[in-house]
Amino acid sequence: MRYQISGKQIDIGEALQTHVKSELGEVVEKYAQRPTEAVIVFSRVAHEYVCETVIHLSTGLTAQAKGHATEIYAAFESCREKMDKQLRRYKRRIRNHHSARTTPVEFGGASSYILAPTEDAEDVEPDSLQPIVIAEMETKIPSITVGEAVMQLEIGGQRMVVFRNEGHGGVNVVYRRDDGNIGWIDPRNSK
Repeated sequence: MRYQISGKQIDIGEALQTHVKSELGEVVEKYAQRPTEAVIVFSRVAHEYVCETVIHLSTGLTAQAKGHATEIYAAFESCREKMDKQLRRYKRRIRNHHSARTTPVEFGGASSYILAPTEDAEDVEPDSLQPIVIAEMETKIPSITVGEAVMQLEIGGQRMVVFRNEGHGGVNVVYRRDDGNIGWIDPRNSK
């Protein structure tokens, strides 16, 4: 597994990096057979240290956890415990999808845009009806099943997952509804 351990405006020593690799490696190996990458970022907010961890699995899932504490090691331990709990909770589902999938998930490229907000003035007519793009970046869209997308939504703590449906190759969306349920948008089924 490849580790990327960094700090935002704080120095991360070798001892902490070694500790993170051994402890996180132990947790991930217990629940996921083929992790590919772990990104760990330490930062400081006021008097607290914050540890954010994102683990990418070969099954296409991404698990995320965040921990806070007044000491940097305690922040990591809090994050590690949350990651352990999250992976333990979905262990059976991860293993079921893992055994059915023989090859790693394929990712396709796509563009992602961030649009500037519009002003709320009622009588002001905009100069152009085109939105102003303030950021444009590349993003990856996984080719997974609907079940894997729902699991990604739950494990990653995201509000929405855009994916290419392995069943028919079309782009689909699963999202968390306001009532707590999960919605699925499949444009192919609307005909």
